[in-house]
Amino acid sequence: MALETWLAFIAASAVMVAIPGPTILLVIGQALGAGRGAVRPLVAGVALGDLTTMTLSLAGLGALLAASATLFTVLKFAGAAYLAWLGVKLWRAPVAAEALPPVTAPRAFRDAYVVTALNPKSIAFFVAFVPLFLDAGRPFLPQAALMIASFVVLGTLNAAIYAVLAVRLSGAVRRPAVRRAFNRCGGAMLLGAGVATATMRGGQ
Repeated sequence: MALETWLAFIAASAVMVAIPGPTILLVIGQALGAGRGAVRPLVAGVALGDLTTMTLSLAGLGALLAASATLFTVLKFAGAAYLAWLGVKLWRAPVAAEALPPVTAPRAFRDAYVVTALNPKSIAFFVAFVPLFLDAGRPFLPQAALMIASFVVLGTLNAAIYAVLAVRLSGAVRRPAVRRAFNRCGGAMLLGAGVATATMRGGQ
């Protein structure tokens, strides 16, 4: 892959990951509630989720999803249901700091991974996006490995930045009224993301 092509891919990917979506909403919510201890498992879950999604996309799952309406629908509703469930949990979360249940590292990792990986829109996007940067005259695997590694690094750094900022701001949202407003806003956005996922059509 030529250097200018790789840099163009980096620039385009950076724009994509910088736009907050369901994954970043989850990262912010968990980091605010659990503090510094949740940062590493959350970021690791996002990294593995991005790795899974992009690898499967380049391996052909994205093309299969585009061709199979049934498979796309199953994955779409699974992702939508999980987002909605997380949204309801966040909406109903306790607001008193001493009442907040601890978010365990395995749970933080699991939630971040599932939300990141169970996103058929991301898979479809990768299928349409990545081929634009492939050089047909060069071996496929080295180019695919470079793009996967680059995207995962960008996504991981992005999630880490949001998580650390959320932890640093957590002191400002200790008051129950502020935490309740955040929980309900974040819960509503996750529910909205679930509805948007459920209503989107394949290939979009």
